[in-house]
Amino acid sequence: MGEALALASALCFGVTHFVNGLVSRRMDGITVALYAQLGGTVVALWLAMSSSGGVGTACDYGFGALSGVGTGVGVAFLYRAMSQGQMSVVVPVSDVGAVALPVLVGVAFLGERPATVAWVGIAAAVPALWLVSQASGPGPRPGRGRGTGSPVTAGVPAALAASTCFGVQFLAMAQVGADGGLWPVVVSRIASLLVITAVLVLFRSPATMPGRLTAVACAAGAVGTVAIILYLAATRHQLMAVATVLSALYPAIPVLLALVFLHERLTRWQTAGLVCAAAAIALIALR
Repeated sequence: MGEALALASALCFGVTHFVNGLVSRRMDGITVALYAQLGGTVVALWLAMSSSGGVGTACDYGFGALSGVGTGVGVAFLYRAMSQGQMSVVVPVSDVGAVALPVLVGVAFLGERPATVAWVGIAAAVPALWLVSQASGPGPRPGRGRGTGSPVTAGVPAALAASTCFGVQFLAMAQVGADGGLWPVVVSRIASLLVITAVLVLFRSPATMPGRLTAVACAAGAVGTVAIILYLAATRHQLMAVATVLSALYPAIPVLLALVFLHERLTRWQTAGLVCAAAAIALIALR
């Protein structure tokens, strides 16, 4: 059950980042992040009010708020990175800290001990993320397009900043108690919205977008809220280290969606990465 929930979370994360990545090519990424989190906050509030779960403790809300800070800064920098560089590069880069931080903390400080076969799967996920990130074609050259540097490095600094923040998002949300219900998720979304608003003011990004793009960003943000709820559920059925690695396989989704809807072609490296990701999933599921 935990593996299925984590993989469903990865699917939702992947869809969210693909859609908002496309919107970020037309609008400022921080503005896109603002409306994505606004849509996600509305959905989280509706689900919490419709749920019969518990209300959580002060500690649950604290971890929810910390997770929201990670989410807010993370998506702001990720969408900014996607407006600067290739999606197939910056999305997997943003995943490095999201995988490493929760796994290291879980093993070093929380006493988690994945089975040997799960460790092999976790190890296989690392080259999978790298291989999937290999660009599918020539990128923008210096001075052309949105990027101003090489196709590999454009947007990478912002993606690395997002990476650490996503690690905080996963790590903090996994600490919410099983009886916390969905209200800590609401606190998380509100915190992320406040943080992104501050970032938007700091970078002097526009506060509005065209109506159609606003609706798309809000809808994608709602899917992102479903993703974090699925991840929270996965951590209650599975070790945090394993649930995080499976949820963090989401970079494969934008690659596949680009293949289907944008008619991009997979390179041999990307194909190998997807095969490696499938092997990682199978090994972790065997645990």
